Amino acid sequence: MTMVSFPRLSPLTLALAIVLSLLLGVPQARAEKAAAFADTSKIIAIGGSITEIVYALGEQGHLVARDSTSRYPEAALKLPDVGYMRQLSPEGVLSVNPSGILALHGSGPKEAVEVLKKSSVPFIDVPEHYTHDGILEKIRVVGKALGVDAKADRLAAEVDARLKAAEQQTASIKERKRILFVLSTQGGKILAAGSETAADGIVNLAGGVNAVEGFSGYKQMSDEAIVTARPEVILMMDNAGPAVSDDELFSNPSIASTPAGAARKVIRMDGGYLLGFGPRTAEAIRDLAVSLYGGQVTD
Repeated sequence: MTMVSFPRLSPLTLALAIVLSLLLGVPQARAEKAAAFADTSKIIAIGGSITEIVYALGEQGHLVARDSTSRYPEAALKLPDVGYMRQLSPEGVLSVNPSGILALHGSGPKEAVEVLKKSSVPFIDVPEHYTHDGILEKIRVVGKALGVDAKADRLAAEVDARLKAAEQQTASIKERKRILFVLSTQGGKILAAGSETAADGIVNLAGGVNAVEGFSGYKQMSDEAIVTARPEVILMMDNAGPAVSDDELFSNPSIASTPAGAARKVIRMDGGYLLGFGPRTAEAIRDLAVSLYGGQVTD
């Protein structure tokens, strides 16, 4: 596989960076009107969900490179990798001579993105919202950028139907589970998800309730705040950053003092699948809902 030169990160640093790309950042305001590339022959996709959408549209033939968060579908791994989406090098991105750059909002660093936007290569910033409608908007923006609006409308309609069906499966559940999304437990400190995060969005779509209130983004929580949150379920990611065993998680005194700790209830899902907010999100919603509610999830 052809690789583009960019600053190399250790496996641990890269894993943590990919996790943060899924989790951090404030969603962008609504795009006024999506642009379209004049030349779609050599497009770089930056952002895992962007790459997934391009493949779902059947337009992968336009791709000349991807970023390191773009790991699905497996065929995408054959494309040259221009680096982690939040640590882009303008030289690395431009070295593949793209005709256009299709980047998820939040790509960076800011200085690198500014250089790319001022280059002769058209740059389209795709908005990110952790909602049902946000996924459909993303699909339409990508489709317009590639000049396949009709295909994008069809894909958006299909995804919309799947999302509605997935959300409907928990509509009749009265007792909503309180969920604490834990990003890390390093040093015995719990880093958890507040509002305006991908974790908060997927929990809501799956019929759960974010046990955390009072802050947005990801913050370290005090022991008292965790106990007060009373989570019934801990939600974590697989294949993202250092592994945390059940014994390590539930030996944390604050976690152990919650209903989730008493029941040793933890759900782990692949980070890109769980928090990608792309074409597979309906399936992720259903999988999470089944893990939460079992037979209460209706077909």
